[in-house]
Amino acid sequence: MTTTNPTEPLGQPATSVGWTPDFDDAPRRSLLPRPSLSDSVFKSVAVTAGATTVGIMLAVGLFLSFRASSALQVSGFSFLVEQQWSPETQVFGIASILFGTITIALIAMCVAVPLALGTALLISEIAQGQLRKTLITLVDLMAAVPSVVFGLWGVFFLQANVIPVASWISTYFGWIPFFQVTDASGQVLTEASAFTSSAFIAGIVVGLMVVPTQTSVMREAFSQAPNGEREAAFALGSTRWGMIRSVVLPFGRGGIIGGTMLGLGRALGETIAVYMIISPIFTINWQVLKTGSNSVSALIALRYGESSEFGLSALMAAGLVLFLITLMVNFTASSIVARSRSGADSEA
Repeated sequence: MTTTNPTEPLGQPATSVGWTPDFDDAPRRSLLPRPSLSDSVFKSVAVTAGATTVGIMLAVGLFLSFRASSALQVSGFSFLVEQQWSPETQVFGIASILFGTITIALIAMCVAVPLALGTALLISEIAQGQLRKTLITLVDLMAAVPSVVFGLWGVFFLQANVIPVASWISTYFGWIPFFQVTDASGQVLTEASAFTSSAFIAGIVVGLMVVPTQTSVMREAFSQAPNGEREAAFALGSTRWGMIRSVVLPFGRGGIIGGTMLGLGRALGETIAVYMIISPIFTINWQVLKTGSNSVSALIALRYGESSEFGLSALMAAGLVLFLITLMVNFTASSIVARSRSGADSEA
């Protein structure tokens, strides 16, 4: 009976019981994966696109910084606290303009977020079949409507219909300082002309403009909620609202935050619609229902064509501040979304 060594390669007889194969001369095989041509092309394209995006953003920031340097050297820190805007007399700042920008954006968020959240839940959780497809198409089409159309609609239709609402809010909630409408002496104003071209009207229009973007982001997040957790919630006796509250909303928290911040960035930079609606003033107006407001983008659109070289530098400085604020909003949103991953806190 012939015995063979189990460690000996097949096809070679065993010469001795203690024989071991020699692997020193055998070719070594690399364990590292070899990317295919398609993977290499995709990686190159993705890296190039990302680097190009970052490069463009840095180029915009450097351009604004360079063009704004002469104005910032003259104004210094007072550029952030001065309310007047008169570059020709060396007295200029964006305190009132920045206040109006933030006020309009916050009003827009108060209008847009509830509408976007409700619409996204309607599309993802309630509407079915052809109705859902129709609603998705309508929402996507709203995002393509030009800003000037919203501005015209706001000036010639919405404003006249919002004035009675603004007057009612001022009458019954005037004890809140933001909702008061008074003149310089503190006398309450009731005429309709005191409620036109206000930050309140501009905020409503901008809010309606950002609703489609926020709705699309939230809807995509809600639609990714796992069906297993939805069915488990129903199996435990949950109502539809209970399932949405315990499964869909926690899972889509990142989408809610991301969509809200994306809409906020859009609202901060909206130009044409705000420019058409507001009555520009260069003083901080705490009364959001009262005529008169301003924004950085509307200021640039208003003064760009008539400004001197130094005035253009001041406008570039205002644009630089808005650019930095937008970056801060986006970075804050990305950090919040990273800490609240979709589905991380979901409870069936």
